[in-house]
Amino acid sequence: MPLPVLSDVPEALRFLSRLPVPRLPFEAAPGGPPDLDRLGPALPAAGAVLGLIAAGVFLAAHGLGLGGFLAATLAVGTLVAITGALHEDGLADVADALGGWSVERRLEIMKDSRIGSFGVCALVLAFALRLGTLAALAAEGALAAAAALMAAVAVSRLAGLWMLSALPFARADGFARSAGVPGLASRRTAFAVALVIAALLVVPTLGPMALLGGVILGIAAFSGIARLARAQFGGQTGDVAGAATLTVEIAFLMGLLIFARQP
Repeated sequence: MPLPVLSDVPEALRFLSRLPVPRLPFEAAPGGPPDLDRLGPALPAAGAVLGLIAAGVFLAAHGLGLGGFLAATLAVGTLVAITGALHEDGLADVADALGGWSVERRLEIMKDSRIGSFGVCALVLAFALRLGTLAALAAEGALAAAAALMAAVAVSRLAGLWMLSALPFARADGFARSAGVPGLASRRTAFAVALVIAALLVVPTLGPMALLGGVILGIAAFSGIARLARAQFGGQTGDVAGAATLTVEIAFLMGLLIFARQP
């Protein structure tokens, strides 16, 4: 992994999580919103660190005899806690906004901090899919399930990055616009970093077909969210990026499960 990518991981962790990552001596002084063109390639690596924490909880819980489902519950709960439910919030807001009768009304609903029935249902379904898939992957071995979770978190952090360039901004203001649009070189490097991380984790534990299945379903999920956002909101927002991240994470895990150990 190139040195600039590694040196940007601390800032990427502060961007993606609530972990108290100290500012290291080689980092520049903070100022303004993050530069996602520079930071983009470090996002999958930072995601792998977050996934490693959750995977460690999974392995510890499984080792204590709690079983696949409870281990998955504790791991996902840990991931939600350290990320501040950032992507869950985006998914809930996007789901609630789909009840609006116009683009303007949907964007207004998306900014509302209250959660509605669509948002609740989306979150319940998202948690059920993550927990069920992780518990099922545990049948392939606790280490395989932990590796799958770590890979899924790393790969899914590409979704927000690529969403910024896939669609126009739905609002004239907003945090997503202030962060800028990452260039093609940044996005390609981020994709390569994510693919290397995923291959190192998934191929030895679940096989190459599982990796292929995860990537295919992840791309399909991203494309689906992008098409939905274009049709319903006229573009992307930070909430759309969060929803895409969580959806890709789930789809990648399901792809691993479907294609695990296929010849």
